Amino acid sequence: MQAFDVMTQDVISVSVDTEVREIAGLLLENRISAVPVVGAQDQVLGIVSEGDLMRRVETGTERRSSWWLANLFSGAQSAGEYVKSHGRKAGEIMTPDPVTIAEDTPLDEVAKLLEKHHIKRVPVVRDGRLVGIVSRANLLHGLAMAGVSKSQPPSSDDRDIRAAIIKELKDNTDVLTDHINVMVSGGEVQLWGLVESKQEKLAVQVAAENINGVVRVENHLGYMPRGGLSGT
Repeated sequence: MQAFDVMTQDVISVSVDTEVREIAGLLLENRISAVPVVGAQDQVLGIVSEGDLMRRVETGTERRSSWWLANLFSGAQSAGEYVKSHGRKAGEIMTPDPVTIAEDTPLDEVAKLLEKHHIKRVPVVRDGRLVGIVSRANLLHGLAMAGVSKSQPPSSDDRDIRAAIIKELKDNTDVLTDHINVMVSGGEVQLWGLVESKQEKLAVQVAAENINGVVRVENHLGYMPRGGLSGT
């Protein structure tokens, strides 16, 4: 399986001029732990995560570096640390030049990148533009599907089925598709991720069952915690 088969396509992103308070609101409202920062042509410039926000003075959790004694006696922060903790816009506090992948990157390579760079998610780009994001959860769901479908990797028909299920949910339900992973192999569908209620869980299953080419649906959807999501 490749990044295209598991990535979240509706990526919430911000510009370099987006205010920090607005970013915090987006993370809370959408129950996500990071947002890509994109330019005018949707090119990925950076990522702002919960960790970046926690460096700010307003949160009361500004982190000291390992050389904090030197700063204590010099009375100064490095320029980079100062910007990270006091910046008010995405472009000032983001982690710049993040690792990105292409849509056809194999999942085992994605796993190695996440491990190597100690990151939780990686943007997917096409011709330099943001088209999706693969999180650790997306990756695990994809690897789980690949583990039971090694002899039958996803085909173009499977990808059409996946796209049709997601489109049906977007067009005809109020289910948040960015919290759902739809895995398809050989017409068999596995549903992973989180929904708000039993009704939404059933709606996703019904949407999948009604798509041409689907032969079986396994519904592994869970429910969102009241306090929101983090770390995905």
